[in-house]
Amino acid sequence: MSQRRVVVTGLGAVTPIGIGVAAFWDGVTQGKHGFGPITRFDTSEFPVHFAAEVKDFDPSKYFSGKEARHLDRFVQYALVAAMEAVGDCGLDLEKLPKGRVGSIWASGIGGLEEIETTHRLCLEKGFRRMNPFFIPKLMINAAAGQIAIKFGIQGVNYAVSSACASAGHAIGLALRAIRTGEADVLITGGSEATITALGIGGFCALRALSERNDDPATASRPFNKDRDGFVVGEGAGGFVFEELEAARKRGAKIYAEVIGAGMTDDGYHISAPVPEGTSAADAMRLACQEGGISMDQVDYINAHGTSTPLNDVMETRAIHSAFGSHAKKLMVSSTKSQVGHLLGAAGAVGALASILAIHRQAAPPTINYITPDPECDLDYVPNEPRQARIHCAMSNCFGFGGHNVATLFRRLA
Repeated sequence: MSQRRVVVTGLGAVTPIGIGVAAFWDGVTQGKHGFGPITRFDTSEFPVHFAAEVKDFDPSKYFSGKEARHLDRFVQYALVAAMEAVGDCGLDLEKLPKGRVGSIWASGIGGLEEIETTHRLCLEKGFRRMNPFFIPKLMINAAAGQIAIKFGIQGVNYAVSSACASAGHAIGLALRAIRTGEADVLITGGSEATITALGIGGFCALRALSERNDDPATASRPFNKDRDGFVVGEGAGGFVFEELEAARKRGAKIYAEVIGAGMTDDGYHISAPVPEGTSAADAMRLACQEGGISMDQVDYINAHGTSTPLNDVMETRAIHSAFGSHAKKLMVSSTKSQVGHLLGAAGAVGALASILAIHRQAAPPTINYITPDPECDLDYVPNEPRQARIHCAMSNCFGFGGHNVATLFRRLA
């Protein structure tokens, strides 16, 4: 019996450079960035005063007042991305067997805003004033659960949390759930909303963030010699995955085929990668192995590319190790130079950029590529998008805990 094939038929996006897939891709190809002063709390005591917030997000456009009060921001972003993806795919989920449709959704941190807000309220007014929806709002599986409620689906449903690799794991698990027959349709992706005092403060304490307060527009500069850290972003990327023959039978628009996911761990350090990138390289090899392609068939990589001193060199070394001489022929870029680091949702936005690169036959740029690092010597598609033949694209995401995921997509012949 031949293996079931999986395709992407719906896309959704909530990002710092635009809400909606069209706005996101326009922003990518126009070299826009989403960086600016933090507006949600006073940053005067922090060494970092900027982030990549989602602009002009109005919950009242999508939810009633009561609904919005019961949903943390990361769940709101998830639902909006999922609603766009479901609308885009053209499926009427009510007409499908409910047990054959599911959701595997990712977040690295979950409802941090709800935790902070409720804790502050309780300290000021007492714990008897605690919101009864406190736990249902903050839990990481709230997004997957609310997606199921929104669409009335009853199949496989759970959350994935593995720091900045979360969405990559969710995508890989969604691929395998359809391949093995566990589901026919899956809503997958990831969301994050951690631009809060605790979130920014925690990463400041780690010394992980760029401190270019005088020039936030160019603060995220992956693969540059003078990079000094990442910029926190927020938002969501969502997808509808379907079994290929069912999608073809209904005449669905198919963006790309999902063909592989490689998953490894460094087993080395809780927050620093193995310097040589050996396990990250293995994840890339495993993705190609599962996808049934040779390494030299990959045309483009959407890099994890965080703009931190350790990650960018490690990832460059890992790509060299995995791809050998083909590494120099690859186009590699980091959309974090435009949207910042969406943490648990980073792999979703990276996958979205990879899928659109295939669909639109254009490689996203790495903007702010100003002073190349001699240790980072690949083709990073500097500053301008590039029209190119892209048949296969890979998306990398790596997370604290040593987690490495590479997801692989192919243009459907």
